Amino acid sequence: MQKAMEEGEIRAAELVALYVKRIEKYNKHINAVLEINPDALQIAQELDDERQKQGSRGPLHGIPILLKDNIDTGDRMHTSAGSLALAQSIAAEDAFIAAQLRESGAVLLGKVNMTEWANFMSGPMPSGYSSRGGQVLNPYGPGRFEVGGSSSGSGAATAASFAAAAIGTETSGSIVNPAHHNSLVGLKPTVGLLSRTGIIPISHSQDTPGPMTRTVTDAALLLGALTGVDARDPLSLAGEENDHIQVDYTTFLDAKSLQGARIGIPRWFYKDLNDEARLIAENAIHVLREQGAVVIDPVSLPCEQAEWNYEVLRYEFKKDLNDYLAKLDASVPVHALQEVIAFNSEHAEKALVYGQNTLIWSEETSGTLTEEEYLRNLAHYQELTRARGIDLVLAEHQLDALFFPGDEGYDIAARAGYPLLNVPAGYTAEGPMGVMFSAGAFSEGKLLALAYAFEQATKYRRPPIL
Repeated sequence: MQKAMEEGEIRAAELVALYVKRIEKYNKHINAVLEINPDALQIAQELDDERQKQGSRGPLHGIPILLKDNIDTGDRMHTSAGSLALAQSIAAEDAFIAAQLRESGAVLLGKVNMTEWANFMSGPMPSGYSSRGGQVLNPYGPGRFEVGGSSSGSGAATAASFAAAAIGTETSGSIVNPAHHNSLVGLKPTVGLLSRTGIIPISHSQDTPGPMTRTVTDAALLLGALTGVDARDPLSLAGEENDHIQVDYTTFLDAKSLQGARIGIPRWFYKDLNDEARLIAENAIHVLREQGAVVIDPVSLPCEQAEWNYEVLRYEFKKDLNDYLAKLDASVPVHALQEVIAFNSEHAEKALVYGQNTLIWSEETSGTLTEEEYLRNLAHYQELTRARGIDLVLAEHQLDALFFPGDEGYDIAARAGYPLLNVPAGYTAEGPMGVMFSAGAFSEGKLLALAYAFEQATKYRRPPIL
């Protein structure tokens, strides 16, 4: 697209018009897009004029990007996390990453549906459902294949080519899971590499936005546009302090990156695969070997059989959400989790199709993050997944990365705050399947390199037939 615009074959305004036309034609089949930015065409026209007069800002100049509905935009679009309570909420300013996208010249095309409250509302709620937007469907098999969540709209819309790419968010699996189900590249960065300011939260210790794209190259381009130090998000300072922030991740992309790379196979996560998925996973491991990787099979994560609880998310959700809601305009009907629960009860027919037991469970905490149970669990799980988990096995075998089938093992990296990268690996009777590279903190460049080599050797992804 960038090359075509540089050569005058197409303009950004035409790209926007083409995507809007495609959304109008096909969105009714998958229900991925909630709203189109009413200013998108004007913004694209202004960027076209700027390109003519001053040249391009870079690889995202004029490129239409969709945003998950929990990312603030200081324009006429709403930010609701899929909820009815925030359905009319318009943010006062851009989230940090939305501002970064605008600065890079991207066109914020619209907002996409998601699992309501990022799947922290109700145990029975299916992935991709929200009270505001209804059910997102997988474009590869609407109503037949799992769409994944909570960045379900980001996944389905990107797979269906409703935009060049989309931004998702992940607390535990919410980027890599829909990427796996929608045959996409999904990158969940190290917590702190990208700012979370202006994103409706679950957990400050695990939340991160990230790119969802159709190619590894696009993921690298988009990640570079999103990085930046945000003083309002203390964890984003870690990337600056340790010199981990890059603005161009495409420098890591080398089709020979698997040659000599040491890749560990954590077999525990392969044991429950069905025959089709196992065949795809074993074929992917064969590709690694063919491309010159040193495959260490098996390796074992000491924490792989640990019993997990979600107390950290439970405690942080109330505190972090209350902080976000308290800053909303007075016209918004809710400014605390307790008020969200009350609003849902008052509008139960539409708002509580699947209940709100998870919201109520979180509301039972103090909201101060002083409870001993919270502090103990936070320290325990971070040590278990880092020093006694991913870091330990990487060091023990001198590994460049771990290699998981599908989205298996995402919860370990989520609790560690470490990156994951899902890349398409094939198709089964149950829909698309991906494989996932995992490594230590701020290893995004290495993961992109390995995934790029795998992608270029296989080129498994094919678009859905809508």
